Amino acid sequence: MDFDLTFAGMITELAELEQQLSDPVVLSDQNRFRDLSVRHSELAPLVASYRAFKQAQRDGEEAEALLAEADDDEMREFLEASRDEAAETLQRLEQELLKMLLPKDPMDDKNAVLEIRAGTGGDEAALFAGDLLTMYAKLAERRHWQTELVDATLGEMGGYKEAVLEIRGRGAYGTLRHESGVHRVQRVPATESQGRIHTSAATVAVLPEVEEVDVELDPGDLEFENFRAGGPGGQHMQKNETAVRVTHRPTGITVACSDQRSQGQNKERALGLLRARIYDLRLQEQAAEMAKSRKEQVKSGDRSEKIRTYNFPQDRLTDHRINLTLHNLPVLLVGEIDELLEALAEDERQRKLQELAQ
Repeated sequence: MDFDLTFAGMITELAELEQQLSDPVVLSDQNRFRDLSVRHSELAPLVASYRAFKQAQRDGEEAEALLAEADDDEMREFLEASRDEAAETLQRLEQELLKMLLPKDPMDDKNAVLEIRAGTGGDEAALFAGDLLTMYAKLAERRHWQTELVDATLGEMGGYKEAVLEIRGRGAYGTLRHESGVHRVQRVPATESQGRIHTSAATVAVLPEVEEVDVELDPGDLEFENFRAGGPGGQHMQKNETAVRVTHRPTGITVACSDQRSQGQNKERALGLLRARIYDLRLQEQAAEMAKSRKEQVKSGDRSEKIRTYNFPQDRLTDHRINLTLHNLPVLLVGEIDELLEALAEDERQRKLQELAQ
């Protein structure tokens, strides 16, 4: 990557910002001063790292030039050490600059909506879906995020056939978005009398909570249906048609909300979930378009692919995307999956760095 070309404009902009921030006219305008200060705080560390990179580059070139002329063994040893040190610094700063230049997903700081659905495996799949719901709820609790079960359908033997969990907290979506995909479990179900190991699955979809400005909905494309809520939620929910189901005709996406006490509240929540689903659909369509020429993106974006296995007899969790295996499932299933989440995030960073460096 040509850092000189990339940073030329940044250096000029930073110099202009420093001049403006010392201007009495700007100092008297709090809003303008704040906006310029924010931009300055974004550029200053980037330019500082670039200048350190250039200095290391000059130090290495100077040591190399002097080494070519040196005839004293002690001096040659000193210059070789200086050259090697400069090369190590240069390599470290290059990686640092690339990481700083990685584009940030504007949705990473958003709240998250998790949709968990039991897959193959009947009652055991529903129980496993319930385990996943607990895992994410406990993770959110440890990070002091707020959670709310927006909609749920209970399984006949426990767990959930499907559940929609809203997680509110800065960075929730960015932290959890790699959880989307098929999760597989291997264990002896509580209903199994012969002690045989069964394989079941549940799907997880992680969506960013989007606002009206992110996804505009044409009222003419929406079809609403009111119905009586079932399951847990209070007796009053059984008497009135407070639950709301909304269908987006162009995409065929349907969402329902039944957790609020009034029909109006459920309608607003359902529309919020619908926006998140439509936004996610657009992202998948974009990924599919790019995947025609980049096979790795097809692999990382295909939610039909099994991403993880929870093997109870062997007490292990294996994420197949990064070939990472962790043990102690009881601890992992109460939300202590920080090592896994960080490994997935680091894998994405490394792939993006490779693309940026090309």
